[in-house]
Amino acid sequence: MTFVTKALRTALAGVVAAGIGGAAMAQEVTLKMHQFLPPQANVPKLILQPWADRIMEASDGRIQIDHYPAMQLGGKPPELASQVTDGVADIIWTVAGYTPGRFPQAEVFELPFMMTNAEATSRAFWQYAEANMMDSDFSDIKVLGVWVHGPGVIHSSSPVNEIADLNGLKVRGPTRVITGMLTDLGATAVGLPVPAIPEALSKGVIDACVIPWEVTAALKVPELVQNHTVFGGESLYTTAFVFAMNKDKYESLPDDLKAIIDEHTGEDFSAMAGKLQAGADVPSRKLAEDMGNNIIDLTPEQVAEWKEAASGTEAKWIEEMNGKGFDGQALVDQAKSLIEENTTE
Repeated sequence: MTFVTKALRTALAGVVAAGIGGAAMAQEVTLKMHQFLPPQANVPKLILQPWADRIMEASDGRIQIDHYPAMQLGGKPPELASQVTDGVADIIWTVAGYTPGRFPQAEVFELPFMMTNAEATSRAFWQYAEANMMDSDFSDIKVLGVWVHGPGVIHSSSPVNEIADLNGLKVRGPTRVITGMLTDLGATAVGLPVPAIPEALSKGVIDACVIPWEVTAALKVPELVQNHTVFGGESLYTTAFVFAMNKDKYESLPDDLKAIIDEHTGEDFSAMAGKLQAGADVPSRKLAEDMGNNIIDLTPEQVAEWKEAASGTEAKWIEEMNGKGFDGQALVDQAKSLIEENTTE
């Protein structure tokens, strides 16, 4: 073998080794993102998938995120929180209240008429979580974002013009706090995750549901019921959402990939998610209006009556939290203060 041939082979071997080393250094990772809504629904379409796309782009493809909507990895929506800690999924988006007792301090944002503006309340939620929840409720997960949806609306088969119209009405609620509120208002509360609403309405299991406008189109709610009760500029309730990653999976990433995750999550992301979700209320409401459905917009005087009737729900929650070792009143006051601060900024 000539000296030149040997030199070429040595050089080629070096190039191959460098290529292998570079690939190893890249440490490409694939993450499974799991959630309960179909991909065409607003949260996956406007928030979750665009977030995944930004992460993949910012990492130059080193992070690949495979999106599994509508519980495609198996299980039911209330199992999502456990799936991310168990590693069934690497990233999940879920309703905090789907697992009662797991994220107790998050419930404060679901109390009647607590939420004002979804963007401001979502930013407040992140600040509140940083102050109270990261080492307790969220200690076993890497929290990427927390947010709330826009004003909660009653969608019903028969008109709900006043509180008394709820008497005997079977109304779906998403979480423990909200079904408690519905019971306090005289309804027969039925706890169901969002995907179960269309079938429950069509089969008469429920007569009404409370959800924000934005998800009604994906669930075809305006085709199943024709009455929608809204509360002017107020919000009967909202729902607390958690977007989280498996903690071990996050810790296994190289520092530069962790930095990319961190850069695209947190307070600003949470506020943006709340704003985007609430922003999708407008076209969904217009769809119901265009169908000729009955939009019942309560007056400020009527809303004041609902506030008074629902006030006991907050008092009960404070007492329950006190029994769990928290200062319930302090948590309520803190949440209200943070919402006000972020609304007026």
